[in-house]
Amino acid sequence: MIKRRRFLNVATSGICGFSTAYLLGSCSQQSQQSQQKVITSSNVLDIKTKVLHMGYQSAGDLVRNRKVLEKRLEPLGIKVEWAQFVQGPQLMEGMAAGKVDVGSVGETPPIFAQVAGSKLVYVVGTQRTQRTGTSSVIAVPPESSLTKFEEIKGQEVYFQKGSASHYFILRALQSIGLTIKDIKIRSLPTIEARAAFLQGKIPVWMTGDPHYAIAQKMGRIRVLRDSVGLDSPGSYYIADRTFAEENPGLLKIIIEELHALDKWAEQNRSEVAKLMITEQKLDEDVVARVMSRRTFAGRRGLSPALITEQQRVADLFFEAGVIPKKINIQEALLSPDLYAAITPQEIMV
Repeated sequence: MIKRRRFLNVATSGICGFSTAYLLGSCSQQSQQSQQKVITSSNVLDIKTKVLHMGYQSAGDLVRNRKVLEKRLEPLGIKVEWAQFVQGPQLMEGMAAGKVDVGSVGETPPIFAQVAGSKLVYVVGTQRTQRTGTSSVIAVPPESSLTKFEEIKGQEVYFQKGSASHYFILRALQSIGLTIKDIKIRSLPTIEARAAFLQGKIPVWMTGDPHYAIAQKMGRIRVLRDSVGLDSPGSYYIADRTFAEENPGLLKIIIEELHALDKWAEQNRSEVAKLMITEQKLDEDVVARVMSRRTFAGRRGLSPALITEQQRVADLFFEAGVIPKKINIQEALLSPDLYAAITPQEIMV
């Protein structure tokens, strides 16, 4: 797949001797310049872009639905444009093609993208809780003869290669003494596989909410196991390297808004549910199931501990023969000083 696809950026003025026209022009120019800076206590972080291209996945994005970035960036004269992708690997391809500046994916897609030579950087991670992983499952139709996960050997398992499900299945198999070679992988995006699974045409399916909740409502899913306890570092916001290096002030704003949104969402879960109903066109009972598993644990900065965890994931893919070469996560990072400048200290854990 890697060969076939390349986975994929106040004004002050003296008044003596100046005409009114020059004064107004000077104010306007300096004001525009000041709007393209984010000032921290120790330095000035540039923002060079006028358009932020955000990528999101078909399962939805609360950041987009709440329009928090639009509200924050409009006063700075920056427009936000959104592009939807079926899953993380496709989003990373969009970034490699120059269509996405920043986007959210699981722990796996950036590893595959780095293997393929994509110039990306990690922006911020995600906190975990004891409930993290309850919404990601390996499942069978109700009529399946499989009764437990240990019987999965030799089965056809449908999931999107290079997505978070790839790490999920690798670790789940490890936990019962099997390897990725003990199953037959069938790569298909979750949203495309759902209809076939609901019709009983897919023997083993890896999925997550809201598809999981929809299948539950229809009584067409039996879970073999979820991903709780499989030590995933969690999801990340990823950026194109050139864009990140030219717009660190914008990354700082994004992280701040994500951090604030998580706090708001945990305290306003009913409002989040309403947004899912109206924006994602989901039934109320489906949303209720999704929200019963949804956590808003907050963001996690690119600390040495998180970097070590992500490197462990990359090493596991190489050792299992899933990726053709060993990669160094450090090559997909900004400098420690820059992370310190754009990341709230409270989430650097």
